[in-house]
Amino acid sequence: MGLGPTAVRLAIRHPLTHVVTRTHLHPTDTEEAPLVSTGALPSASVVQELVNEAWRRYRGMEEGEVATYIPELARVRSDAFGLCVAAVDGAAFAAGETREAFTIQSVAKPFVFALVCEALGEEEVREMIGVNSTGLAFDSVVAIELNPQRTANPMVNAGALAATSLAPGATAEDKWQFIRDGLSRFAGRTLTLNERVYRSESFVNQRNRGIARLLESYGRLCFDAESTTDIYTRQCALEVNVEDLATMAATLADGGVNPLTGERVIRASVCKRVLAVLATAGMYERSGDWLYETGLPGKSGVSGGIVTIAPGKAGMGTFAPRLDVAGNSIKGQLAARFLSDRLGLNLFASKPAR
Repeated sequence: MGLGPTAVRLAIRHPLTHVVTRTHLHPTDTEEAPLVSTGALPSASVVQELVNEAWRRYRGMEEGEVATYIPELARVRSDAFGLCVAAVDGAAFAAGETREAFTIQSVAKPFVFALVCEALGEEEVREMIGVNSTGLAFDSVVAIELNPQRTANPMVNAGALAATSLAPGATAEDKWQFIRDGLSRFAGRTLTLNERVYRSESFVNQRNRGIARLLESYGRLCFDAESTTDIYTRQCALEVNVEDLATMAATLADGGVNPLTGERVIRASVCKRVLAVLATAGMYERSGDWLYETGLPGKSGVSGGIVTIAPGKAGMGTFAPRLDVAGNSIKGQLAARFLSDRLGLNLFASKPAR
């Protein structure tokens, strides 16, 4: 079994040897890290050095296990590790296996939620899906039954399936094209389907089919359950790398504008709603621990990807396939915590005005 949440928290708190401030530009300085969440990133040289340091620190960790319930994901290289920070001005800082392709999986959830909110309106989608954290596993059926409105939130499978069903289009192909095109606009390039992972995942997605049928029986699905599950499985099998994830996260950090293409993908009003849901539910039952440790909205995927968003500053993408028992990348969590501390990203950190 993988490393549990308690063990991950202990690993995150191991002694840190390098700290940096905005006025000291070398990572060997020993002053306290900045405690404000406003303003810009430190200088480019500092950001790159700290990204390199995060990669060096955690690349040798072997805790956790890759996902095995999707056969094709069990074949990934378990020691792969890459990370990228993309600033809202378009600058990027990367280390490790930054171009290695993997499937986006659940990291797609906040972006699909954003796309349907943009198309249909935030309040309409909120009423249909719900936004409150379940506190239960990502594929929980009990969470639906415990909620009198039979809603979940778009960061767990039930809510994500409902969000997929809301994609505009009269046919399954129309809805799929809307989602793929929208996720590509977030990434700044055309994303392609990994057919092997799609077929592998389709073979074992009986639970998602059951969740979709349950939602359909309660009137919480807006398209045929089988077709919705298939579209959802396809969106999970889109290929990305950490540079794509960082760009997608930076688009959310920049009020919905892609920093590479300059295109407005979603309205700023949608963007802030998406980040609010991410902050409370993006890491499943570990969302509270994640927010306590990083102070940032984030979303994980079972392939080992994580996006982390520092509003107004930058987005971060990480990839490391070894997961904890909640399905979150262990190295990705550690790197996000390290960089949040060192780059002064934590939204809840502040200092007295006097």
